[in-house]
Amino acid sequence: MEALKDTLTEMMSLFENRMSNFEAELQKNPSGASTSSDTLASDFTSFKKFILGALECLQKQVDMLALGMDNLEMRARRKMVLLHGITEQAKEDTARVVAEVVRCHLKLTDFSIEDIRRCHRMGRQAGGSKPRPILCKLRDVNIRDSVWFAKTKLKGTGITVSEFLTRSRHQLFMSAREKLGVSNCWTKQGHVYVLGSDGSRHRIASINDLNSFDRVSDKVMSPAASAPSSSPSPSPAPKKARRAAARK
Repeated sequence: MEALKDTLTEMMSLFENRMSNFEAELQKNPSGASTSSDTLASDFTSFKKFILGALECLQKQVDMLALGMDNLEMRARRKMVLLHGITEQAKEDTARVVAEVVRCHLKLTDFSIEDIRRCHRMGRQAGGSKPRPILCKLRDVNIRDSVWFAKTKLKGTGITVSEFLTRSRHQLFMSAREKLGVSNCWTKQGHVYVLGSDGSRHRIASINDLNSFDRVSDKVMSPAASAPSSSPSPSPAPKKARRAAARK
């Protein structure tokens, strides 16, 4: 944050100095003189280059600041999970509902309501039949991890467990699933992972990472890069022709 403030202060100072010099040059030289026109054009080009460079530097620092805030937000959610597909009823006790699901379906018999810090449905209740997901904050990370790693036992029940991602990470995860397929993308501890064409796992943190990964995958999967050359190799010249050429 301090680096961003220093950059902004430096930009303001340089901007005021260059604008003052530029204005003084305009007042000193007549607008019709060719030498003045050339000088102004050169100053304008230099000033434009400076502004673009400064804005690019500022954008990078803003991106770094946004990434840092996103990491802090994701860290604050490390004890949370989302449960989807649990039947919704009027005046329900969501903590009891979650505890029952965890004990019966995940086979965590020691789990109790006391292990839940906060629990509620997400979003407004609509008239549709689809139940709203339940956001559950657990007592500590170990309990959260036990629920998370037992989620495979929910197969066939219609209930799923997912991580409570930040908005930017959720959008990145959805984009990765759209481009690479559902089975090739997953999340773990708030990070988004994708599966390469060679079976390798990669962690991506931004859309630029996803686009770069696509280009690498295209190169790996390109038939032109992997297929052997189909052009026939030149046949050796007959022995008589080689002897005649040697005599010449």
